[in-house]
Amino acid sequence: MRFRTLLAGTVGGIGLTAAANKMLSDKATRLHPPLGQATESYRWRGFDVSYSEAGDPDDPDLLLLHGINAAGSSAEFAAVFDELASDHHVIAPDLPGFGLSDRPPLLYSPSLYATFIADFARDVTDEPSVVASSLSGAYTVMAAEKTQFSEFVFICPTTSTMPGNRTWLRSLLRSPLVGEALFNLISSESSLRYFEADHGLYDPSNADDEYIEYRWQLTHQPGARYAPASFISGALDPDLDLEAALSTLDEPVTLVWGRETETTPLSTGRALAANTDARLAIIDEALLLPHVEHPQQFTDIVREDEIPDANTE
Repeated sequence: MRFRTLLAGTVGGIGLTAAANKMLSDKATRLHPPLGQATESYRWRGFDVSYSEAGDPDDPDLLLLHGINAAGSSAEFAAVFDELASDHHVIAPDLPGFGLSDRPPLLYSPSLYATFIADFARDVTDEPSVVASSLSGAYTVMAAEKTQFSEFVFICPTTSTMPGNRTWLRSLLRSPLVGEALFNLISSESSLRYFEADHGLYDPSNADDEYIEYRWQLTHQPGARYAPASFISGALDPDLDLEAALSTLDEPVTLVWGRETETTPLSTGRALAANTDARLAIIDEALLLPHVEHPQQFTDIVREDEIPDANTE
């Protein structure tokens, strides 16, 4: 009798979990373009990679690479995209596994992203300046060994977001029922708001309902959990000495740091700048996403204009 009760409860729990997963999947709608205009497609190693493009093609190319997180996409640059396009030819892809790009069930890795960045930059741009956020900064440094860039702007670059490599967690998140349910919890509206308040934004009110809704939709598309499963398990942290790698770059490097960020603290940015001869631009009242909260200061930094409201060192 007890066995039958336990079995019935287990079957019922599985059924409820499956029903909840399906309900959330059905709630997800077709994504609109992340930067408010029609997107282009770049075919790469079996992926259709989506990217947005704006500005005069005769202007210098500027490549924007979003950070890696559960809801990562080029929408991260929505606040600065049009302004930068006024004097740059701006190209912003959704990295493989994210945004509007294909999301096949691969084991995503740092080498995959470094190789993609090198190939995309070589095929779609002409020796661009590049803005790269968080882990994408490390991947860009790796890609610089294979292709040519003209200048680098790194936003709180890092090689370590989820210390340790927990392959069991990646396998769990990739599993068809439990993994989907767990990822639905990680990417719930309340979890997304928590991330923005704790890591992303100094002022959480900058993440309005539309901002959170789009990121929720991103995380509930088919295949949305596969690339984040590698991120959350630590498998996307590259084996790279960032300071040593930055020191080998011949092109100008600017590091942009939110003064109040604790995830990658300002002391890290100061040390990197001091030991690599990089320019350090500090934006007050900002965490990991200073370009989202202070777009004008950020675009001034990219253009190397005078920066009256940012502390440049």
